Amino acid sequence: MLRLRSCFLAQLFSSRSASPVSPIHRLLSAVSPDPSSFAVEEYLVSTCGLTRPQALKAYPKLSHLKSPANPDAVLAFLAGLGLSGADVAALVAKDPQFLCASVERVLAPNVDELTGLGLSRSDIARLIPLTSGGRHFRCRSIVSKLHFYLPLFGSSENLLRALNRNFYLIGADMERKVKPNVALLHECGLGACDIVKLCRSTPRMLSTSLERTRAMVECAQGLGVPRGSAMFKHALDAVSFISEDKIAAKVDYLKKTFRWSDAEVGMALSRSPMMLRRSKDALRSKSEFLISEVGLEPEYIAHRPAMLNYSLDGRLRPRYYVVKFLKANGLLDRDRDYYATFTLVEKVFVRRYVCPYKEAAPQLAEDYDAARSGELPANFKFT
Repeated sequence: MLRLRSCFLAQLFSSRSASPVSPIHRLLSAVSPDPSSFAVEEYLVSTCGLTRPQALKAYPKLSHLKSPANPDAVLAFLAGLGLSGADVAALVAKDPQFLCASVERVLAPNVDELTGLGLSRSDIARLIPLTSGGRHFRCRSIVSKLHFYLPLFGSSENLLRALNRNFYLIGADMERKVKPNVALLHECGLGACDIVKLCRSTPRMLSTSLERTRAMVECAQGLGVPRGSAMFKHALDAVSFISEDKIAAKVDYLKKTFRWSDAEVGMALSRSPMMLRRSKDALRSKSEFLISEVGLEPEYIAHRPAMLNYSLDGRLRPRYYVVKFLKANGLLDRDRDYYATFTLVEKVFVRRYVCPYKEAAPQLAEDYDAARSGELPANFKFT
């Protein structure tokens, strides 16, 4: 009889019933074996698709089960939502007690209310594994949490992406952490779109303690970036979850590497706080290139730190070679500012510095592409 149920459930998962609460589980109960002979471990393997080690690990949480009636109902419910057999196996392995959830009192009402909030059935199917492996979906509080999150993130897709990066978000304390953190970020001038973007790069921002968020806000302000400014969200992202000691060490490294004074490093960080996230090797390489090879003054770089965010080999060096080649061959009608050259979008740079010289320097486009690939064409070798 257990094999019959397994085959029946396999067919059910492949057909994906249109109703999340299917009456099929009543039929499953009719073909169930004697409850007294219910073998939980075997059920997990043959019906739920768990491996034997996974079933052994899950068994202690389900050893109280005397009948497959409720697990059958849950499996039918999941099949009705469109979860595949592999999806269900992964879900049960992470949260075995999901099989003990009440379809009638919890799971089905959750689906009804979430669809009322605008989530599609496919959204809900994607949501369930993201709720700590299903653990939070078998609680009624999931509805009130999504009632808050959906307007904040703007769409179910944005929310699902955030949950995929931070599954703690759905289990975080809404009243003590999430809502106070959102309120604080609003006070700092961040709108909903800013908060969503911040959560993409810093997934724990909303689920951490309010005290820690306040400390990060103060640290961002300490970089010279005021609350409410357009740069503040970048400063907050730059200092998030980094200790003060590490930030101080990186500031000292910037001063030494770029030969900046205290005032200059402060100016640079206030204009490009994400420098704190750059690796020391990358910063050192850009310093050597911009100061030693291009000949830029440290003060010039401090006033234009955005150039340090660009790729050295993919952008800075190839463009420098092109401009230097044009200057050396008398093809530029006037001197050009390197910073302005570096910040141009790719299409505009090519249109201004490559295309006009097809006749005078027919190899320039090919050499520029080669330089962007990491090569140094002979035409770009200057003595």
